[in-house]
Amino acid sequence: MSDAPAPEPRDPKATLVFDDPLNQQSSDDTDRGWGERPAGDSAADLRRFLDEKPPHHL
Repeated sequence: MSDAPAPEPRDPKATLVFDDPLNQQSSDDTDRGWGERPAGDSAADLRRFLDEKPPHHL
């Protein structure tokens, strides 16, 4: 007889997955975050414009 302990069940998250990574959509494949700004008032838009204006446009 063997004195080896019984194997414990494995964590399902720790298994290797050999799927094709090109079949999965990445965050770069979506349009989310590209030029989107939260809705705001016109005063905030003007303040943002003046803050981001290059110095040669003064």
